[in-house]
Amino acid sequence: MNGFAAILVLLGVFWTQTSALETFVLPEPQNDYVTGTMTIDNDNHIVDVHVRSGVYSSDTIFDYMHGYIATRLFSRNACFIMKIHKESIPELHEIGRLAFERQTMNTVYSPNNVWVQFQSGHSTLGTVKDWLVYGKAIEQLCRGLPLYHLAKTEPLPNVHGCSSAGIPSILGLKICEKIN
Repeated sequence: MNGFAAILVLLGVFWTQTSALETFVLPEPQNDYVTGTMTIDNDNHIVDVHVRSGVYSSDTIFDYMHGYIATRLFSRNACFIMKIHKESIPELHEIGRLAFERQTMNTVYSPNNVWVQFQSGHSTLGTVKDWLVYGKAIEQLCRGLPLYHLAKTEPLPNVHGCSSAGIPSILGLKICEKIN
């Protein structure tokens, strides 16, 4: 009977850890004005990131269940959506591990950036079909805003027109306007 109780306790501990919401505070190294909070919802496979940086603030949703990332840049009053590409976006458990290490050790810093571009003037407004594809979390973030679809690109030499979003000190999204 004691073995059975021990197994139940262990299962309870592991279940609590995998089903709980985890929240991390992630300041940007070398910049005291940029702070980010990241909440991981393991049950719904969603990472919710809020970056506060004055006019350059952003909110980003990583929806692993639907396979999309959406970023709302407050400076542009628009939403940017891209498909999650496994070769450039860490998996949910990896993001959680990196955030835990960053928050507890304060020395871990990953300069990983994903460079993406959008075409100005090619926005849409979300439809019922879009929200079914992108999911409820992205709908709540982006409803009523122009939607731009992002395409992955190589790092650009001129970053003047680029905006930063993503997860501070773990994974940066560099969102740039495509110049024709």
